[in-house]
Amino acid sequence: MATLSSSKHCCSSSSVYSSSSSFGFHQPQRNIPFPVVSQKRLGSKSVSWQSKCSPSSNVILMQDGALVTKRAATDEAPPSKLKEGLLSITPPEEHKQLINFDANADKSTVSITVVGASGDLAKKKIFPALFALYYEDCLPEHFTIFGYARSKMTDAELRNIVSKTLTCRIDKRENCSEKMEQFLNRCFYHCGQYDSQQNFVELDKKLKEHEAGRVANRLFYLSIPPNIFVDAVKCASLSASAANGWTRVIVEKPFGRDSESSAALTRALKQYLEEDQIFRIDHYLGKELVENLSVLRFSNLIFEPLWSRQYIRNVQLIFSEDFGTEGRGGYFDHYGIIRDIMQNHLLQILALFAMETPVSLDAEDIRNEKVKVLRSMKPISIDDVVIGQYKSHTKGGVSYPGYTDDKTVPKDSLTPTFAAAALFIDNARWDGVPFLMKAGKALHNRRAEIRVQFRHVPGNLYNRNFGTDLDRATNELVIRVQPDEAIYLKINNKVPGLGMRLDRSNLNLLYKARYSKEIPDAYERLLLDAVEGERRLFIRSDELDAAWSLFTPVLKELEEKKITPEYYPYGSRGPVGAHYLAARYNVKWGDIGVDE
Repeated sequence: MATLSSSKHCCSSSSVYSSSSSFGFHQPQRNIPFPVVSQKRLGSKSVSWQSKCSPSSNVILMQDGALVTKRAATDEAPPSKLKEGLLSITPPEEHKQLINFDANADKSTVSITVVGASGDLAKKKIFPALFALYYEDCLPEHFTIFGYARSKMTDAELRNIVSKTLTCRIDKRENCSEKMEQFLNRCFYHCGQYDSQQNFVELDKKLKEHEAGRVANRLFYLSIPPNIFVDAVKCASLSASAANGWTRVIVEKPFGRDSESSAALTRALKQYLEEDQIFRIDHYLGKELVENLSVLRFSNLIFEPLWSRQYIRNVQLIFSEDFGTEGRGGYFDHYGIIRDIMQNHLLQILALFAMETPVSLDAEDIRNEKVKVLRSMKPISIDDVVIGQYKSHTKGGVSYPGYTDDKTVPKDSLTPTFAAAALFIDNARWDGVPFLMKAGKALHNRRAEIRVQFRHVPGNLYNRNFGTDLDRATNELVIRVQPDEAIYLKINNKVPGLGMRLDRSNLNLLYKARYSKEIPDAYERLLLDAVEGERRLFIRSDELDAAWSLFTPVLKELEEKKITPEYYPYGSRGPVGAHYLAARYNVKWGDIGVDE
């Protein structure tokens, strides 16, 4: 969650307003078959850029005026060609005026403004991710980064703060200092209030100075508390939006506390933005193993036929942290673990896992299938939910504080720091298959993983070798999202020797052993996608509505009935009630046991 700095603030704004254009000219979507990413608007020439990190074969003109790549191969030869720096196309007559330009003479630029630049999220995640993209040559030739916050700070002070958080890729460390200096020289700072149009007018002037007359595309990252999202968007829209390029806004969670507040936030944002300009970020969707989920399923013949109720007994989505709120309980107490983790991170992973095969890899096709999954889910019964809260515990001579020992948390708080739930999808593929979620703080380890437990082998000849514990003979696919990213499949095999003794072994793909390249941080992938206009890993408003519709009723019931959470010791495996919940559906949590 983004936080505001407590540093001294800038002076208040005056009443000057900008006459800058609003957020975007909208055109109907159409396919344009040429391979270089370009972008046109009425009344102006503009050339976008093609990232070296994202090769593509065709583009789509989006409603915000940008042409976005489709990342799919094609055997068709493009009807365009580059000749002496000119892009030559034979277009329909009505489009000739729009795309007759010199690509060398009229280049575009991207201005990235981090709103809330003095907060922890910006310093620890956003600026390092932007540097990593620059280090990998994934940002356009012309780009500028501005930090915007209420704290008084100079450009040099921002650069000094940012420089302490930057790291270089292992395989390119030799030119690290040079790259850092080049990147920091593109970072600037502007002090201003989040609700001041005058301050955003001043920001707009600075952005234009750096854009130097090029076609200007602008990306705003709202690394600020949700209660000031709308104020910042309003000011950016009216006073600092791009005049002749695209403007996009990245919004951090939480997206409300329930269906009503989420819908209100969406309506407020859409007063100033179109839906395709809003990039709702869930950083878990940018994690390598989550993105690999659809690749694993749809590009491997051995898995897709098994991906249904016929072969899968249950699916487990597990998230655990080995630390508590650590002084940040004030924010957490307002939301709790269900809103903070389950309603977004785990539910998004569930939707990706369970969706039907999309028509294509286009963002809208994928998001359409995710929405269908969410709308097919049965309402969550409070009997299928277990909540807990960690208490103080002493282990190895070290005392660990309880949740309510946090000075920012009320002593009588009933906010859950742990939750487990059983969810069901009411469709032909998944009817009757329990999807078990478990998330908690101050547990025995840190992990995020997907566990797929398959059904028992009918008439298994070797059942006697496993005794009465048939679960030991169950195949299990584990996708470990973090840490130590891996995919492994548990199988049964014979132990070498004269006797018939069976053992359970793992077919293991451990990423750090298989791939020497460092895995990019999720924010790197999502920031690059936002710059390129790729919306596949961002949340659409109807997705958000469907997710909140699922969890809002049970959240209200928990709070209205003031249900007391089950207490569990700091550093334990969580409440015992979670095991009873799993046992009700004849399931054992896969992360419990010697071979977890």
